[in-house]
Amino acid sequence: MKYIELTLKNHIIVHGFDARNQEITEEVTVASASKKLVAVDRILSISEQYILIKYAYGRIIYWEYLEEYKSVKAMLL
Repeated sequence: MKYIELTLKNHIIVHGFDARNQEITEEVTVASASKKLVAVDRILSISEQYILIKYAYGRIIYWEYLEEYKSVKAMLL
């Protein structure tokens, strides 16, 4: 399994969807960023602000990352 190292900070946890198909979310704000190894096969998408990662039980999390978008894209290619 391939991993990349990212500096992650605040995040939004998606707990599921309501009856109107709207995401049920929980916003988490942390005091400081931390480095994490992320399994590439868990990454669903990236944008200039967030990286979307899937976890067990169907949960997904939008993480803010501190690296430049181009750098993350290069790591994934």
